[in-house]
Amino acid sequence: MAIMSDIWIREQALANGMIEPFVEKQQRQGVISYGLSSYGYDARVSDEFKVFTNVDSVIVDPKQFSKQSFVDRPGEVCVIPPNSFALATTVEYFRIPRDVLVICLGKSTYARCGIIVNVTPLEPEWEGHVTLEFSNTTPLPAKIYANEGACQFLFLQGNEPCETSYKDKAGKYMGQRGVTLPKL
Repeated sequence: MAIMSDIWIREQALANGMIEPFVEKQQRQGVISYGLSSYGYDARVSDEFKVFTNVDSVIVDPKQFSKQSFVDRPGEVCVIPPNSFALATTVEYFRIPRDVLVICLGKSTYARCGIIVNVTPLEPEWEGHVTLEFSNTTPLPAKIYANEGACQFLFLQGNEPCETSYKDKAGKYMGQRGVTLPKL
């Protein structure tokens, strides 16, 4: 399995729509960086946020998830309460090739502020906007900036295409748009 370079990522994005919209050069001036990097792609967080709340004292149950667990907070900045988390989505829409697995790592700028970004792997032939999970591990409120870098995706190409892709399985998160809550 090999990690794919900026050359490959650019080719796949432009020829096959792997990342839309695609930013060919890393943008850094006055923003948390985003766009193509040497061996990855730094995705942006959109301005759609869902912030965890305990106002209704709802039990967090992944099998019967209640929308009451979140409050919608659209905007250019999202403030995550201390020791809490928020869901968001990428600006970019991804279409993953059949022989590629994508993993995500958080941006160091956020990590150095105690903000952890978590994303599960993007499986072969999955497509959609990526739902991002931001955890504020600090005892203070923390800001997330919309339309700026949030995380870096690394593209790992297998030695051959997989036997069964996410598309073949008709995965429940296929084609998601916007912030997508847990499904069973």
